[in-house]
Amino acid sequence: MGADETPGDWLTHGRTYSEQRYSPLARINADNVGRLGLAWHYDLDTRRGMEATPLVVDGVMFTTGSWSRVYAHEAATGRLLWSYDPEVPPEWAVHLCCDVVNRGVALWGGRVFVGTLDGRLIALDAADGSVLWSVRTTDPERPYSITGAPRVVKGRVIIGNGGAEFGVRGYVSAFDVDTGKQLWRFYTVPGNPDDGFENEAMARAAETWKGGEWWKIGGGGTVWDSMAYDPELDLLYIGVGNGSPWNQYIRSSGGGDNLYLSSIVALRPDTGEYVWHYQTTPGDRWDYTATQHMILADLTIGGVPRKVIMQAPKNGFFYVIDRATGEFLSAEPFVPVNWASGIDPATGRPILTETADYSETPQFTMPSPYGGHNWHPMAFNPNTGLVYLPAQEIPFVYGQDGQFEYTAGFWNTGVDLSLASLPDDPDQQRQLFSMVRARLSAWDPVAQSEVWRAEYPAPWNGGVLTSAGNLVFQGAAHGFVFAYRADDGERLWSFPAQTGIVAPPVTFEVDGRQYVTVVAGWGGVLALSGGALAKAAQVENRSRILTFALDAGGELPALAPPPETSRPPSRIGDEETIALGKRYYHARCAACHGDAAIGGGVLPDLRHLTPEAHRDFYATVLGGLHRDRGMVGFSSLFSATDVEAIHAYVIDRANAEWAGMPASADDQTSTGNE
Repeated sequence: MGADETPGDWLTHGRTYSEQRYSPLARINADNVGRLGLAWHYDLDTRRGMEATPLVVDGVMFTTGSWSRVYAHEAATGRLLWSYDPEVPPEWAVHLCCDVVNRGVALWGGRVFVGTLDGRLIALDAADGSVLWSVRTTDPERPYSITGAPRVVKGRVIIGNGGAEFGVRGYVSAFDVDTGKQLWRFYTVPGNPDDGFENEAMARAAETWKGGEWWKIGGGGTVWDSMAYDPELDLLYIGVGNGSPWNQYIRSSGGGDNLYLSSIVALRPDTGEYVWHYQTTPGDRWDYTATQHMILADLTIGGVPRKVIMQAPKNGFFYVIDRATGEFLSAEPFVPVNWASGIDPATGRPILTETADYSETPQFTMPSPYGGHNWHPMAFNPNTGLVYLPAQEIPFVYGQDGQFEYTAGFWNTGVDLSLASLPDDPDQQRQLFSMVRARLSAWDPVAQSEVWRAEYPAPWNGGVLTSAGNLVFQGAAHGFVFAYRADDGERLWSFPAQTGIVAPPVTFEVDGRQYVTVVAGWGGVLALSGGALAKAAQVENRSRILTFALDAGGELPALAPPPETSRPPSRIGDEETIALGKRYYHARCAACHGDAAIGGGVLPDLRHLTPEAHRDFYATVLGGLHRDRGMVGFSSLFSATDVEAIHAYVIDRANAEWAGMPASADDQTSTGNE
């Protein structure tokens, strides 16, 4: 794509096909970054999560917001040139595990390509945002979604999808850039064996699924985020996600590796032909996806030059793999890990511990489904030789869901999520929260060790940018953008963004002036489901684009005072009813509204409902009163008696907060994927 020939632009998701997120620009550097100021900001008309990487070409910035909307701005001034709304049906939000987010567009030949939450791939005219073509990439009868950014390789738009928890079969597809015609599709897990297999790769994969009827649920393995491409080797790399359900004892009761779950897979971009794979978590039963950011680099290992691919997936190990052959080279934990004692250097397979087996006894496990590292992109600086990695430590308890029954279109984990609740005892709660940590880790991939770290007060921090100016930029969950010296980690600059940041920054140049941009806005699965864990960041979401330049003097508007909280209604229902409501709530509601009904700063905190909202509780939960906001009715799941119990639990939680003391239901169930 010529990205290195135009270093002032940011042409593709990771700037280049190698996905290093390294910029050769150095007008902003470690010596002058303290002069960085706000050049412009643009507030978006939404309060949902922001995860996009902006692309910049010829002075125009293209980015996305919530609900798959696309924006084109003058990159130097922020002037809006055009916007496009694909009008995703609001009710499709029920099929999303992790907020109505989008991670960005792809550019090619004057076209802008975007995937939509409801499974479409759309080509827009870059000049005015008009639609050139639109194709559906998923079965509208299945709960697929698209939140990831497309890539364009050799005239092909490559796009995957999400929805494993809800019951789908994963795949990645390629479409012609000019017409939208589908050119190939590669499935990541086998379908019904009675129907035969699409290719030899699927036939081989089927041999590793033992027992169960996984195809009825879908099997999972969605390609919902990371990709990379090596033009010299002509290999496209895709990261494959978790199984459906998470619990292998249900999905594939006889065990097996369950290929190609939690794997890096190399394909031929012309045909989608399988070339090789490396599985980071064989037989995954923890939601340890391998969809996390992959980086291509050339490293000297043991005195031998190697073409490698690097990944730090959810499972807590940092992997270095030969990208030509898939040969395992090394892996070491970058966060505390107890499900495996290490990776066998001879086989490249994890050495499982007793903690790995939760079939009979629940197991306290590190990392959690949020991962030691999630989707937030890391970055590699070839000058320092370091990878800059957003790492986090969050504990979790896995255990069998003895009442599991597949429900199409809703969460299907096969794990009893209530087991991960915080204990009632305040001292034990404090002890567990003391185990939660987050940091930016500068990792040496050759030595497989940490060189420096920057600690943060809360997890779920943003993606990373590094540059030739000996700098590393990252936004943080607690509402700041930071710049560090790349070689030693000294913090050189910060900016109060007034909102949590999860997206990665980019840098570009217009008319000889260098800029740094980040799409700010708190969101994603932890912000929705994390409860007190998400609340630890102490931010509300304000969705905006922030652009910085040297000696710029812009300011953000002053924050409005928080709204007053009205006194909750008196408790309803007896202890048995509240306990039943707690179980229903954590099974079906907590993924969006937060553990223990504690809002994480994106959706309204249910403990703070207005009297009108309490009055309309049944019409909302059963009747879909707020369908236009994505809150569909759940009459297919709940009876009026069930909703009464949920309402009693929410009111109990509200009164507990109002009284300023913990309630017996004050739990902290962790769920998580994108």
